[in-house]
Amino acid sequence: MALLKKSSAPGAAIGKIDNVLGSNTRFTGDLVSDGNIRIDGQFEGRVETAGNVIIGPDARLVATIEASVVQVWGAVEGDIIARGRLEILPSGRVFGNLRVASLLIDEGGIFRGECTMGGERVEGATVSVADA
Repeated sequence: MALLKKSSAPGAAIGKIDNVLGSNTRFTGDLVSDGNIRIDGQFEGRVETAGNVIIGPDARLVATIEASVVQVWGAVEGDIIARGRLEILPSGRVFGNLRVASLLIDEGGIFRGECTMGGERVEGATVSVADA
């Protein structure tokens, strides 16, 4: 699995792109793949891959996304499950709920919703607030 490294170009560090939905493309439905996916057009539906997903700067999605790593440069309205990392880049906008292992939001990136990050609950751990 290719690890996503922060870069200044959309998709520059995500590895080989197996599937591309171009900027002049509008698609509605389910997109299921084992490889990396890049979406630059308009998409409505569900994206599911064992690989990584890049949402290009001009992309507009109303979708549920499940992938290893997700990099958002455009706009997504819907829930995202990232087994690895979700990056919301400076031009990225995400409106929906997230379930991620890690989250990075660059300055200028927008997120509105709820986020649940991975990790295990520590048994017996309690937090108490002392009276001031």
